[in-house]
Order: sequence, then structure tokens, then C-alpha cells
Amino acid sequence: MKVGRLLLRITVGGFFVGHGTQKLFGWFGGQGLAKQAEHFEGMGLKPGKLQAGAAGVAEAAGGAALAAGYQTPLASAAIISVMLTAINRVHLKNGPWAHKGGYEYNAVLIAAAASLAESGPGALSLDALRGKQKQGAKWSLFALGLGAAGAAGAHFLTEAQASKDVAPVEAQSNGVVSEPVVEVVIEADVAPVPEPEASPKVNGRKAADEAPVEVTEPEAAASPEAEADAEAETES
Repeated sequence: MKVGRLLLRITVGGFFVGHGTQKLFGWFGGQGLAKQAEHFEGMGLKPGKLQAGAAGVAEAAGGAALAAGYQTPLASAAIISVMLTAINRVHLKNGPWAHKGGYEYNAVLIAAAASLAESGPGALSLDALRGKQKQGAKWSLFALGLGAAGAAGAHFLTEAQASKDVAPVEAQSNGVVSEPVVEVVIEADVAPVPEPEASPKVNGRKAADEAPVEVTEPEAAASPEAEADAEAETES
């Protein structure tokens, strides 16, 4: 019993220390806080730096305390809080199975942390050395309740930040008043220009072009006999 709880504490707590320091300092091949903050933002956990920092501290400090058997109910609550947040924001929609991105692994870790809070850390722990080892069902419920409260706080912080991000957009959208487009039509008093009268056309050509030309024929010259008659009439 002593060895079993010690192994459980060291295994679970030790891996949480690794995950927390990956987030905070980039240890063990982690991304570090800046990159982790971007990752949290992508998951909708905003503000990303605060959320990633809180998760890293809860994992690193909670894992270290659990491994050492120090303040076990509080250490269990920190781990439970992180796992509930992971389920809520990432894994729940995928169902329970891990190969589909589900929450079974998170659920196992929550159960392990709650079990350690109930059973106590055991004789090989700092709590036992201090004479302040806590055990019993009430401590398990305490760890579960406090962990749930922490996860709820992360959730509501995210929702509040999302509302702040949406509010300016809505205000800007609602504040834009589209101005009516006024069409101004200016009517000028311009006298209509009369169209030239079309000349009548004959077979597609203007009549003026087709008007017949009158040709006056010259009078025929008087014959000599006629001229003699005319002179006789004149003398008589």
C-alpha cells in the first residue's frame, strides 16, 4: 500500500511536472509560454498567455506537490482542474476514446488524483512527515469540487474575453449609418434644335438632284422669202 501510493504519486505527479514546465519554460521539448499562449488562443482559451500560464503553474506545482505528497488535496485539485478544462475545451466533443481525441486519459488522471486525495499520500510523503496527512471521502470531494471550480473559472474567463472581443465589432457594425444616396438631376432649359426638313426623295435621291432642266430651243432663222415679204409690207 505504501509503495503503490508512492509509485502512483511519483508517476502522475512527475508527468504533470513535465507538462507544466513544457508550457512555462519550453523544457523537455516543449514550446514555451509564448508559443503555448498562441496554441491556447487557437483553442479559444483567451487571454492565451494567462490561460497557458495558469495551466502550466497548476500542472508543474500541482504535480510536484502530488509527487512529494505535500498538501495532497490541493495538489489533486490543481490537476483535476487542468484535466476538466482540457475535457471541456478540447476532448469532450470527440467522445471518450483516446484514439479519436477523446477524454478517457483525462478521466483516468482525474480518478487517480481524487483517489490519492481520499486515501492520503501514504507514509512516504511530506504530509506524513509533518504529521498533517489528510484522508477520507470528504477530501476527495473537496479536491473534485475545488478542481471543478477552477475549471469553471477558466471557462467563464474565456467566455468573458470572447464577449469583449465581439462587443467592439458589434458596436462598429451598429454605429455605421449608411447615408442615403441622393440622385440630383439637373434639367437645363435648352430649346430643342429643329431638325432640318428632309428633302423629298425620288428613288432614294433628293428631288432637287432629280429636278428636270428646261432647255429653251433657239428660234429658227427666217427664210429669205419671208424677209422680202416683210419688207414689202413695211414699204406699203
